[in-house]
Amino acid sequence: MTPQIEDIARHLPEPVPMGCYEKNDCIFLLKDISSLIREQGNEEREKAIQSGVHYSEMLPIEYMPSPEYTELFHNTLAETAPLIARYVAIVGEQILKWRGKNTVLVSLARAGTPIGVLIKRYIKYKYDLNLPHYSISIIRGKGVDENALIYILAKEGTKNIQFIDGWTGKGAINSVLIEACANFKQKYGISLNHDLAVLADPAQCVKFFGTREDFLIPSSCLNSIVSGLVSRTVLRDDIINKFDFHGAKYYSQWKDIEVSNLFVDSVERHFPDVVVDASSLSLAVDVPNTGIQDIKRIQEEFGIDDINKVKPGVGETTRVLLRRIPWKIIVDDMDNPNLEHLLLLARDRGVAVEVYKKMSYSCCGLIKSVK
Repeated sequence: MTPQIEDIARHLPEPVPMGCYEKNDCIFLLKDISSLIREQGNEEREKAIQSGVHYSEMLPIEYMPSPEYTELFHNTLAETAPLIARYVAIVGEQILKWRGKNTVLVSLARAGTPIGVLIKRYIKYKYDLNLPHYSISIIRGKGVDENALIYILAKEGTKNIQFIDGWTGKGAINSVLIEACANFKQKYGISLNHDLAVLADPAQCVKFFGTREDFLIPSSCLNSIVSGLVSRTVLRDDIINKFDFHGAKYYSQWKDIEVSNLFVDSVERHFPDVVVDASSLSLAVDVPNTGIQDIKRIQEEFGIDDINKVKPGVGETTRVLLRRIPWKIIVDDMDNPNLEHLLLLARDRGVAVEVYKKMSYSCCGLIKSVK
């Protein structure tokens, strides 16, 4: 540990209790800003974002699912839990193979958090190893929370970190992570492993993944109630100070309706059926990164002025419908079972859905220009 890291670590706060997971499942390195920020409607936020305000300076109003949508979530979870368990096992084996038994799991809040909890539980189930698991903030255009990383390095005494997320869209967060790790080394002289681990990698841009199929992970269907009751992360100068962690809102008032623990418990039940033999896995994986070609073609064919308005994959398209202003949704097949919840959301919000076959993704959300 360098003197610079040690000096900063002395000024950092201890993490506050946050989220609804079991204490041993996850430590959130986030500042609770519940009383410091107001949520804004999608139209207000969209206009601000397209006028140059960074998305991390605002929070959307959380979507409360209808009874029909809630039922769809539960049905999807029941159907996909065995498959998700297998993908979790594959990624868990990859992490142990390449990182070893002294690894610290660091999930990227908030889509990565449930996946980090599941990977931690799988490794504990199969190997009786209780790996530390933290959840920290990473923000496109601003990087990773360096204070959180410094806290982990000081607390755990190792730089052997494995970053975890839920899925890849365009691969933007993967690129942010690579750049953030390079910046961290330049500033502090410490090299971190920037290889990201995800359940689904339709962008084909990461080394560790369970599948490259663009399939529905039920935790992408909902917002905070399936991600530990924590909002997306915030970085704003007026509420995040020099030695603070990035911020998030904790929706403690929704403990009675959260399904975060239901999600991870339902998947964990299938671990005995999917325990993976590490020797049977192809662990040295090439990274072709072909997803971006699809995105550029879609941007050109649909006349979209900003590539950031093209959000590919089931997870990202869901986010467009839940917290952005969609122009239209394009899908590979109207009968694709992975898209049932998207078609329901699109119908409820009056968003056009169009079949588009020339992409490797199941779907793509196109954000409306509101300037």
